[in-house]
Formats: sequence, structure tokens, C-alpha cells
Amino acid sequence: MTVVIIGKAERLSGEVDAPPSKAYTQRMLIAAALSDGVSKISRPLIADDTEAALRAVKALGAKVTAAEDCWTVEGASPPKVAETMIDCGESGATLRFMIPVAALASEPTIFLLGESLEKRPIEPLLQSLRELGVETFSRHIGVKASIYVRGGGIRGGRTSIRGDISSQFISGLMFVCPMAQMDTEIIVTTPLESRGYVQMTKAVLAEHGIRILISENFSRIYVPAHQVYVPCDHKVPGDFSSAAFLLAAAAITRSNVRVENLNYESVQDDKAILGILSQMGAKCRVQLDYAEVAGDGRPLKAVDVDARDIPDLVPVLAALACYAEGVSRIYGAQRLRYKESDRLLSLYLELKKMGADIAINEDGLTIKGPCEMHGATIDPHNDHRIAMACAVAALGAAGETRIQNAECVRKSYPRFFNDLRSLGVDVVGGEFDR
Repeated sequence: MTVVIIGKAERLSGEVDAPPSKAYTQRMLIAAALSDGVSKISRPLIADDTEAALRAVKALGAKVTAAEDCWTVEGASPPKVAETMIDCGESGATLRFMIPVAALASEPTIFLLGESLEKRPIEPLLQSLRELGVETFSRHIGVKASIYVRGGGIRGGRTSIRGDISSQFISGLMFVCPMAQMDTEIIVTTPLESRGYVQMTKAVLAEHGIRILISENFSRIYVPAHQVYVPCDHKVPGDFSSAAFLLAAAAITRSNVRVENLNYESVQDDKAILGILSQMGAKCRVQLDYAEVAGDGRPLKAVDVDARDIPDLVPVLAALACYAEGVSRIYGAQRLRYKESDRLLSLYLELKKMGADIAINEDGLTIKGPCEMHGATIDPHNDHRIAMACAVAALGAAGETRIQNAECVRKSYPRFFNDLRSLGVDVVGGEFDR
């Protein structure tokens, strides 16, 4: 267990590079692995979740070499037979994307799940795959949870799936249905949440020559069969969901922080953080490749935020709300109960330790601020975004905050504590750079 100690911050200043997008890195890697030829991915994110994706595509036959901040991917189309079980660690996206991909292999594939991943929803995806002709089911191998996928291809046809559990189910189907034996129609039976991630998947696949039609309200997705992935070179943009923690740090303190390598034109709904920060009273400046936030040390303004399309921003928004005058309401976040932790409950418990006037309900949080925040010993519940949110909350809190199991940030942002330190935060420990 690694403990990181963070002190109260008065002024932060400087420039940092946004970490590469985890969501783009995983999608680009899997699309490249399905392409017949060589693709290059420059500036990929190196973190626990992307390493899980690397293990998975390699196990199914893709050849990946890493040199000077670039992955060269020689695809395997169709995927090869995995010689061993594939360990997805705690990466939900890797599991939900690669289960459908494994259906294209000629023999069975078995995926192993980490402890928290076992608790996250997967059955709706398996049921949709069964409707499309894939034999798949969950089982235990000893004490380990696993998913069995028979292989042999995917028939296609018509399937229905809910849109309010995880958009990753739909993205997973979008990867493989272009290679089905017949056209596929995916009916989304409830309003789709996190639409931006489905749009991101569609955009990445389009660069590999794949055509997918999505209705205006995202209730129907049509995928023509017998398509072929073509190689494509990518550059991974910066990650707004990770950069949000740095931008929030500036808003809470008397600071001026610039985060580079943020492409505001990329398909990332989490760029909404800039509009929310402006609404809260922070000064934001946005250019094509960077964002800058200045805080004046005064309380922010309370906000009401519908989080249905921006669930990854909820932890940082909760931290910000502790320093906002008035009542902030974050709603539409029920899916956060099925993330790396029950994220709503984790935020409630840990921010309350620090003095937050916070209430929890079925689908969100209510915070009355500004709160008299103070240091505390934080259990991030093995959740990277809880650790980072509490680190941001610590910047305006009296005394020291101790974050236990801080290594959980390696899941998405290994350099997080290093970057805080470079901006002037008093950080002890947390050197997880890869």
C-alpha cells in the first residue's frame, strides 16, 4: 500500500501535458489489431487499463512493438486462437470490447476478471452476443470469475440492449458486427447515456474504413456486414476527463494552470468541464490545443449538473462543489454505482471525512458549500477517480490529507501526483510514472 500525503495549496502555476486519452488509446489499439496490415499509434497512454488491452490484443494474435512513444501494431484479421486465458485485470472497457472480438476467433477464448471487474455488469452484452449467434457465458475457475466465448464468428441479425447501463456494451458490438455474416441492427431500448463514447468508437472505426449508421436519437444502430478493417495511423489526443482534475485544482486555489495537448475538437464529452468551470466562476481560456484556468481563491458558484453523458466528471465536480457557495446538485449518475467502486457512495464517505456537507441519493449527490474542509485519511476504494478527486479537495483543506492505496491512479493517470507536484502542490510520495 502506497500512501501519498498532500498539503493545502495557496498558489499553483505552470504548464503540464494532459495525459493521453485512455478511451481513444483502447479504441485505436483494438481497431488496429483488427486491421489487415500495420498501423501506428503515437502518444498512447501507458497505464494499467491500456496494458490490459495490450495483453488482450496480443493474446489474439496482434503483434505490437513499442518505441519512442509509439506503438506499431500488426493486425490479425480474423483474430488468432488465444493460447492462454486473457487476464483483463480491472479494465472494464478491455473486457467489454474484447469479448465480442474473441467471437471472431476460430476456437474458444476465456477471459479472467479482476476483483472489482467481477462486480461490474456484463450480462446484457453476453445476451446480445447470444442473440447474434455467439455462444458465451460467465463462470468461475477456482476463485476467479471468467467469461467463456466459443468463437467461430458472429452471425449478425437483430439484437436489443439497454443504453443506460454501459455504452461500452454498444461499442463492443460495433467493433465486431462489421465482420458478421449478415447485417446487424442494434436496438437501444432505453435512452443511451455517454453517447460521446459511442460517437468516439464510430469515429475511430471510420478511420479504419468501417461504416456504421446511427439514428439521430441513438435508438438504432445499423452495421453492414462483410466489411474489412484497413490500417490507419493515429495520434492519441489528451484526455479531458483526467485533465479535469488539474483544471479543477486551479479553480479551487489562487492559481493559473495551463494544460497542453487538449484537442477541443476531439469527440470527448468530458470537455464540458470547461463550461462548468466557467459557470462556477473560474476564468477559462480555450485554444485548439490547450486549456487554461485561473482561480482567484474566492468561493466558486454552486451548479446543477446532469451527469448522464459525463459520468467520469462526477468525482471532480463533487470536489469542486465543496468550494462553491450554495447548493450544488449532481444527478443522472446512477451508473456510477457500478464502476471500480460504488463511486457515489465512495465520494460521499470520503468527502464527508474531510468536512463536506454532502448528501447521497439514488442517482447523485447534493453538496452545500462552501464547506470547512480539513485533512483526513482517505480510502479511495481502489478507484483512481476517487483518489484524484480527494487529492483535489485536499488543496483547499486545512492540514494534511493522506491518501491510502494511492497507486490506484496507475489505472488511468500514473503521472497525476507528479503533475500536481510540478504545479507547486506539496506532495509526498506518488511517483508512479511508467
